[in-house]
Amino acid sequence: MFATVPNPIPARMKGLNRAEICDVNFQAFVRDWQGESLPKPAPGEAILDGSALDARGFRELFESQLISRHLDLMARVLRVQNKVFYTIGSSGHEGNAMVARATRHTDPAFLHYRSGGFMAERFRKLPGMDPIMDSALSFAASAEDPASGGRHKVWGSKPLWVLPQTSTIASHLPKALGTAVAIEAGKRLGVGLPIPDDSIAICSFGDASANHATAQTAFNAASWTAYQKLPAPVLYVCEDNGIGISVKTPTGWIGESFRNRPDLDYFFADGLDLASGYADVLRAVEHCRRTRRPTFLHLRTQRIMGHAGTDFEIEWRSIEELCAVEAGDPLLRSAAIALESGAMTKDEILALYEDTRRKCFAAAEDADRRPRIETLAHVMRPLAPYTPDKVMAEATRAPSNEARTKAFGGEDKLPEQQVPKHLAIQINQALHDLFAKYPETLLFGEDVAQKGGVYTVTKGLHKAFGNKRVFNTLLDETMILGMAQGFANMGMLPIPEIQYLAYLHNAIDQLRGEACSLQFFSNDQFRNPMVVRIAGLGYQRGFGGHFHNDNSVTALRDIPGLVVGCPSRGDDAAMMLRTLAALAKVDGRVTAFLEPIALYMTKDLYEAGDGQWLTEYPAPDQALVLGEERVYNADATDCVIFSFGNGMPMSLRAAREIERKHGWKVRVVDLRWLVPLNHAAIAKHAGECDRILVVDEGRFSAGIGEGVITAITEAGFGGKPIRRVVGADTYTPLAGAAFLVIPKDEDIVAAADALAG
Repeated sequence: MFATVPNPIPARMKGLNRAEICDVNFQAFVRDWQGESLPKPAPGEAILDGSALDARGFRELFESQLISRHLDLMARVLRVQNKVFYTIGSSGHEGNAMVARATRHTDPAFLHYRSGGFMAERFRKLPGMDPIMDSALSFAASAEDPASGGRHKVWGSKPLWVLPQTSTIASHLPKALGTAVAIEAGKRLGVGLPIPDDSIAICSFGDASANHATAQTAFNAASWTAYQKLPAPVLYVCEDNGIGISVKTPTGWIGESFRNRPDLDYFFADGLDLASGYADVLRAVEHCRRTRRPTFLHLRTQRIMGHAGTDFEIEWRSIEELCAVEAGDPLLRSAAIALESGAMTKDEILALYEDTRRKCFAAAEDADRRPRIETLAHVMRPLAPYTPDKVMAEATRAPSNEARTKAFGGEDKLPEQQVPKHLAIQINQALHDLFAKYPETLLFGEDVAQKGGVYTVTKGLHKAFGNKRVFNTLLDETMILGMAQGFANMGMLPIPEIQYLAYLHNAIDQLRGEACSLQFFSNDQFRNPMVVRIAGLGYQRGFGGHFHNDNSVTALRDIPGLVVGCPSRGDDAAMMLRTLAALAKVDGRVTAFLEPIALYMTKDLYEAGDGQWLTEYPAPDQALVLGEERVYNADATDCVIFSFGNGMPMSLRAAREIERKHGWKVRVVDLRWLVPLNHAAIAKHAGECDRILVVDEGRFSAGIGEGVITAITEAGFGGKPIRRVVGADTYTPLAGAAFLVIPKDEDIVAAADALAG
């Protein structure tokens, strides 16, 4: 059935690139076809004997394939004219259009970059939409691009429930599974889903990506979930073209790896043949929707025209191999089906082919004339939306008294009626309040349910709100954050817990590359609001070493759009949690709540038994303003100490010693908000005081201190006497040696001595 490109290449093809060869080859194949045609089938008849695909469906799928192909060809031509800025194409993968046809436009889709056929076909699901023009606007980086607003070439659509991914490898697989789990959780909770109850989540990726650690953790979590008979209707579509850029996948590897994987139901479909492959695609989709089980669809594809426009395969693959690859072009098989079945004549196929080309180039030229992003403000507009008045109104909106009384177990047990408590208890009380306020709130992570967390911070939540809202997960931070994105996609408010800051680092791309980028790359059309609780920082009296004393806050500071709050005392923690939840609810923000483990149980400040680090629980209508600092001894002007977290009690104790030793009145500022830093407040306090100390428990080369000093310097106060007290550039050791590498009270006093000297 397939055409072959003669070898050596005939004279008429000399000097052509591989995209031009594929273009010429298709037209030559149609013109030169010599087979016999059957009588033209009626629209509802099978396209070929025994096929599950009818003639109408075939025609539409073929049109979608041609749209995808000509978008690729157009991109290659116009890239050199700087009219198109993306050339990773879908050529050879056009069979993924079958997956779009077999599913619904309300099935959330997380697609990899070779999804042109899928998108063209899904556009049929809603009237009045134009896949060619929308794609052209995206290729041209036009500000009118309906997917990302010109920020990146992405496959995305709000009305079609395609959540945009960029050049994803495998980082989207965890959140696809999380979305599938969330669909089922939403039904159990009765919170109201934004899509039909029987929806499934679709996730596509390449065979090379299936080997990635992030993919493997998603497959494992899917199997782990299904093994426990928990529904998780995710359709993983592995588009197997046998190669990743230039590294070949061993023959048979995907089938061997996934065919017998426990609790991941395997289906194979030929994505190169619409007539035979469609039945198997349908079987996989129907199985996933009916059984609600994780399903793996192994879709045979081909990669032609290279990895991208910059990939000149002729430099590293033989001409014989390239010709064999191009002979497997699925559009050749689709043309053969059209001719064999009698559905189309040669002239009709060639006319459709050229008409599609014309439409793609016309759309591209039109898109090139449309406005592009021209200001930094425009670039950043969807990254970190913030509506202060609305956020504060939401943060200070108290839960109903009835809901609070039920959550806490009685009127007399309301936290504001209790004696002052330490940080861990006040966080716990605030979480109870958030659960009473938001029925859609979920809390999950390792050991958070019956045990109540390693430090009992979540104690009682499982008993009060049940297993549907408070539950343990498998030990996998990547999946914890993937689940959070899935729940957020479905309209819930997830509060995932990362047990220790050190455990975040192997999963942090779920925040950096996925969660925090969604608003940016969807032009704020999709949001995944969440409050990520992370226990961390140092000072656990030498216990636990690096994994339990991690001060790598910089990893969080480097994520665009993320909000990071770090309380040092219980009342601030409760009010900060309310603000973080409001930021998530109102502006769709991804937020992190960094909890200093060493301060969880701290009661005293200056002397044993003084109880000065206990706080009363703030009334439920009180909250913090994003960026607002806490100031101690606000009238002092001799010296100011900036700090946060564990540095706060140290700084207050050191301030008393500095006053005794040097006679200075010392102002102490608790930054509280680490991302974004409040540069204006920092500059104000620095400007009002004669000397400056920055106490940063981060490392010398990577902490909060650099940001504080930058704010001071840029405000024009860099000439004042200033010292930084920071941790050393090392991992934290065990026992007493820990206090050789992280700041101590006496280090702050010594820095003040240096300023005095």
